[in-house]
Amino acid sequence: MEPNNPFIIVGYQGPAYFCDREKETQKLLSWIENGSNITLIAPRRYGKTGLIHNVFHNLPKDTIGIYLDIYATKDLTDFTRQFASAIANGISTPIEKAMSVVAQFFKSCRPTVTPQENGLPKFSFDIAPSRTETSLREAFAYLKSHEQHIVIAIDEFQQILEYPERGTEALLRSLIQEVPWVRFIFAGSRQHLMGEMFATAKHPFYNSTDILSLTTIDRDKYADFARHFFEQSGKPFSTEAFDALYSRFDGVTWYVQRVLNRLWTLGNGLESVRQIDEVVSELVEDRSLVFRDLLDSQNDVARKLLPVIAAIGPVAEPTSAAFLAKCALSASSVRSAIADLRDRDILYKSDSGYIVYERLFGEWLKRYIAASATL
Repeated sequence: MEPNNPFIIVGYQGPAYFCDREKETQKLLSWIENGSNITLIAPRRYGKTGLIHNVFHNLPKDTIGIYLDIYATKDLTDFTRQFASAIANGISTPIEKAMSVVAQFFKSCRPTVTPQENGLPKFSFDIAPSRTETSLREAFAYLKSHEQHIVIAIDEFQQILEYPERGTEALLRSLIQEVPWVRFIFAGSRQHLMGEMFATAKHPFYNSTDILSLTTIDRDKYADFARHFFEQSGKPFSTEAFDALYSRFDGVTWYVQRVLNRLWTLGNGLESVRQIDEVVSELVEDRSLVFRDLLDSQNDVARKLLPVIAAIGPVAEPTSAAFLAKCALSASSVRSAIADLRDRDILYKSDSGYIVYERLFGEWLKRYIAASATL
């Protein structure tokens, strides 16, 4: 089914609606073909999930792509439930055979099966915490029984570092080595944690993958992508206005895509920077109550710090005398607050310095400062 709006902001709807990433797609496919596991690192909203699904779309017909996002998992039991469900559902088999095979391998947990309209089963698993490791080993044994080409992408993989169980990394590494014909893509958005997991010798996954750090889509290619849809529908498109949009959000895919999506909805094309300002203001206003609650939930230091960082733009030296004077805080309190805000993904350290991770929240904070100054 063709989408009503070509600027997709949720999910993946095929290569026609996926902008560029041709080199990255071909690189990942080549690594998979030649037997490598992969670490894919990118900040949130750069489009790494879309890239994974574009790679899956281009896999050979005899290769299965399985995707799971473990961001919401809290422990190894949660991970095992999600992993077992993903592989049981991803390896499509007629329902009678699938139920028999799953029951043969998963003896320590209770699989629940729901028939679907396409005749394939949908599995979920009830796993007791005391049986977690046994169930995980059974899941890998199930994988091992299918000697076919499979690629498993685990998104937000750095989440396993938060699990309370000790030795999770070592356990997963040892189990993955038992299925050498299965390729894994370990994707993550927290760059320093992913780098530590895969590029430092103290971690079990050290030097076990090829690593790709995802950057923004090329400005000209993104402009050509957007121009194609607007002009194909007889709507005006200004390269200068697009350049302003791209620069405003540093080329971060989701924000560029979100504004283009809203402009398409309005039906007026992209002719001026004024249109972009209006759309961004609307997006910020739609989220104003959420952003107010987010700011109010911070401690006193963070409430002072965040609006200043948003107003200044990338802050390379947050403990400099000039910056401390602007926010009226001590160096020690700023260091502590930045570490906490970065850990909670409210601040992000770019190549140029610290910025507010959620760009629309940053836009709202600028307006908050302006409004406060007029009171």
